[in-house]
Amino acid sequence: MATTPARRPVSSPRELTRIGDRVSFLYLERCTIHREDNAITATDESGVRYIPSATIGVLLLGPGTRVTHQAMSVLGESGAGVVWVGEQGVRYYAGGRALTRSAGLVEAQATAWANRRHRLDVAREMYRLRFPDADPAGMTRRELLGGEGTRVKEVYRAEAARTGVRWVRRTYDPGDFAAGDAPNQAVTAAAQCLYGVAHSVVVALGCSPSLGFVHSGHERSFVLDVADLYKVEFGIPAAFDAAAEGPEDVAGRTRRALRERIRAGRLLERVVADVRGLLAPYRQAGAGEAGEAREADGPDGPDAPEEDVVLLHDDHDGMLVGGRNHGAEAVR
Repeated sequence: MATTPARRPVSSPRELTRIGDRVSFLYLERCTIHREDNAITATDESGVRYIPSATIGVLLLGPGTRVTHQAMSVLGESGAGVVWVGEQGVRYYAGGRALTRSAGLVEAQATAWANRRHRLDVAREMYRLRFPDADPAGMTRRELLGGEGTRVKEVYRAEAARTGVRWVRRTYDPGDFAAGDAPNQAVTAAAQCLYGVAHSVVVALGCSPSLGFVHSGHERSFVLDVADLYKVEFGIPAAFDAAAEGPEDVAGRTRRALRERIRAGRLLERVVADVRGLLAPYRQAGAGEAGEAREADGPDGPDAPEEDVVLLHDDHDGMLVGGRNHGAEAVR
């Protein structure tokens, strides 16, 4: 008798594709998403397409999509991010699950976020990642924001000159995507794709999407922080390339152009490395290390454990093994 999908074993960390080696994102709309073996299928009037679930970084589900329980099950087992989005991918409605079993990075994120000086230090490092030729040491938040605004305007002008696209200014109506001209639609589509990619990596690493260092007060503040690191290098050039070809299907052409840039630039690996690098100074020794094997780029070594490991805080900033009785009567 054939094995049904529900009876297949959950993939182990050693079987999962590293997040840095996956397809950055895949946008689907007006189709039914189901599961066949360990792949997902997308069915519409043109037929059935087979997509290996373990090779997807994030799946963007647009209008008209229907997804089965079995499809979500295999996506969850594969560690693929799933984001429900609006028309042309420009609205975020809901997101999926984490791949990591470790709390190491989210604890480091919370440690850095909870200290005002450390928050500013991380914001400065983010600025340095975006603009390597600048030295943000000693800059205030207002100076960081002002410098960013000036540099992004310069990038818009430079890309318009490079591609021959007429550019007036950045305008975006969240309630009416079509209200913008072709270059603004393209910039918006590129930004939303980068948000989806950043969200998938942030969640896969076990970080909190809401604890931002530049953005604040939003459920995806850290996602916006991370996505903005790559807007100038990846998003804006792809948008102007697409806009230069004309207004027809500019959002779709932007997504395809951006996906190619993401693949060529190995962006997923960079996002993982950059997030870890930003939070590395704030990691507690031993915090969450027992579960590191399942962080989003796979096992750290051939002997990495596959089981969930839960630790307990002790009175001296150390850790105790969980899952056992620590009552006085149990201590010998």
